[in-house]
Amino acid sequence: MTFRPALALVAHDAKKDDMVAFARAHVDRLAGFDLYATGTTGARVSEACPRLPVTRLKSGPLGGDQQIGAMIAEGRLDGLVFFVDPLSPMPHDVDVKALTRLALVYDIPMALNRCTADMMIGSPRLGAAPRS
Repeated sequence: MTFRPALALVAHDAKKDDMVAFARAHVDRLAGFDLYATGTTGARVSEACPRLPVTRLKSGPLGGDQQIGAMIAEGRLDGLVFFVDPLSPMPHDVDVKALTRLALVYDIPMALNRCTADMMIGSPRLGAAPRS
């Protein structure tokens, strides 16, 4: 069986266009990942990049952030791209903090903006070895 690294994609409302642009720019690289995304983010990426199979979870505020967190804790994700909108009030700010904490605890790469995500996805180390 071939190892396919897993990557989660999450974006706040004001950053969904940025996530779509990121996916379009890296469609060839992302095609080598098992992709998971919260509800609307996953729908937008799937619509813009139909060749990318994205497993859609619940919307972030309805539990999708917790689903991603559980996947991190279970060792099922190799990276997290979470485009956070720092200029809008965040009613689910605790979810952002929880995902950040889990990514740190379980030592997975996490990008919170486009520049960092571009560098992360270009790294040959991202998903280079099977999860333990």
